[in-house]
Amino acid sequence: MERNAWRTSSRSGSNGQCVEVRDRGAQVDVRDSKAPDAGTLRFGPIAWDAFISGVKASH
Repeated sequence: MERNAWRTSSRSGSNGQCVEVRDRGAQVDVRDSKAPDAGTLRFGPIAWDAFISGVKASH
C-alpha cells in the first residue's frame, strides 16, 4: 500500500458502497468514500493487524 494515498478496498463493489484505506506509517486511516469528510477511523499498526486478521477469520 502506497503511503498517504487513499485506495479503495478490493472488496468494494462498483455500486458506490466503498471503504477507502491509506497507510500513514504510524497509523492506518479508514473512511467511507461516499462521505470522506464525515470522519476517519484510525488504527495503530498492531490494532490494524488485529482488525485485518479478524476480518479474514470471519470469511
